[in-house]
Formats: sequence, structure tokens, C-alpha cells
Amino acid sequence: MTESKTAAAAVPELTLNNGVAIPQLGFGVFQIPPEETRVAVTEALAAGYRHIDTAAAYRNESGVGAAIAESGLAREDIFVTTKLRNGEQDSPRAAFEASRKALGVDWIDLYLIHWPVPSQGLYTQAWKELESLYAQGLIRAIGVSNFLPAHLDELLANSTVVPAVNQIEAHPTFHQGQLADKSRSHGIAVEAYSPLGQGRDLENEVVAELAAQYGATPAQVVLAWHLGLGNIVIPKTVTPGRMRENLAAARIKLSTDDLNRISALEAGGRIGADPAVAAFTQM
Repeated sequence: MTESKTAAAAVPELTLNNGVAIPQLGFGVFQIPPEETRVAVTEALAAGYRHIDTAAAYRNESGVGAAIAESGLAREDIFVTTKLRNGEQDSPRAAFEASRKALGVDWIDLYLIHWPVPSQGLYTQAWKELESLYAQGLIRAIGVSNFLPAHLDELLANSTVVPAVNQIEAHPTFHQGQLADKSRSHGIAVEAYSPLGQGRDLENEVVAELAAQYGATPAQVVLAWHLGLGNIVIPKTVTPGRMRENLAAARIKLSTDDLNRISALEAGGRIGADPAVAAFTQM
């Protein structure tokens, strides 16, 4: 095996509630400038990543698509996630087609409603369109992002397809345990964004101590914690060495006691917007 194939093989897969397999450790491209995304994703695929997470709001889907097209990898070997903009919840089919065209792909593996934006009152309507696209085979799995318990309850009461994924902010000092438990109780996988707390959680004494104990970096310990909890996780970096370092976290297995030590760092420290009130359009 080449190094990248070996790295890809080491990443565990989770089976979503519709039977689709997703690599548990992927590569996120949030805040990577469009002109740099092609290079970053090319490096990530070369390192062994087989799960790429983007969004229409990031304005870099075309860079992701170009890297995939030039990679030489079979399309079915790369799991691609993108997301519906808040300002396009009234036109999800057109938004989906725009994303598919930008990515240059025939299908999207996972398509998410990016934020609930409850003030719009459109997410259940948008979900019905996602269900239709899913039924047509244009999307392999559909899900949500930033959905709190109340949003999940409303969606589940007005839908046929249970979301496959809820992508939420989750890191040691803010892992939203109750929301994660509720999601999983409905068969919804939890996917963590900002998994390292945008670097803030790497300076924690417990994380540093465990890194020394396991002969790993703080980032690897935190990523291993996510994997140990059963989270899908999508760290972001543009540095090839860090890409490989993050991917190697899949080989680290933390003990139950050490998983619990990191979970005990919960401090309610949200970094991103509050989904209960967030109302930006992303346009």
C-alpha cells in the first residue's frame, strides 16, 4: 500500500442510519480562501483523506471539485459533504444544483441544512425538498447542521426521512452532550465542527498531560477523543504536515477514563453563533 492508502485505510467508518458509510475523520475547508482550496484539498487527498466537507457559504466548492477531478481517485472513493445556505432555504433544489455544478459531481454524498434559522420558519419546508432529492438518488444521505433539540423535534414531527447527521460545534470545552445524546437517540450521527476549539482547547493541562502520556500531539489527543465518543470529525488545516498528523489520530485509542477526563472539561464555551437566534443569510 502507498502511504496515502495506508492512512485512508486506518480511518474508521461509521454507518449512517440509511446504511451509507462515512469516513469518521474528514477534512474541513471552512475559512480556506477559494483560491487556496484546490491546493489544500489536493494535499489532503494525497495524505489519505477520503471525506471532504464544504458548504455553499464557504464559496470554495469549485476548488474542492477541481481537486477531486484532478486526484485520479474514483468518485465513489471520496465522500463529499456540502450544505444549503440559510438564504436559500426557500429554493433548495436550485441551490443544490448550483452546488453540484460547482463541485462538478453527479451526486453529493451528504447534503445538510446549514443552520435552522428559526426566524425564517423555512427549514421543515426545505427538508421536504431534500427528501425529494434524496428519493431521486441525487444525494446519498441528507442531514442538518446546528440543529438544537427544539429544531430536531419540529423537523422529526414534519418529515418522513430522519436526518442522517447533525453537524454541531463540539470540542472538549463545549461538546453539547445533551444535544449529542438526543441526536443519537433518534439514530442521527453527530459530526463535530471546530473540533479543536479553534486551537483554544489544545492548551488545556489535561490535554497536554494526555498528549505526553500517549506520545501524541494535543490535537491528536482531542481528535482521538472525538473518535472515541463516536463523533464524525472534520479538522481543518492548510499545512500538509498537520494534515498527516491529524489523520494519524485515527490510530490512537484513549481509555474510557481518559475519554471521561476530557469530557469533564465541558465549560459551556461556545465559539460560534447560537443556533437559537442565528439569522444571517450567508449570501
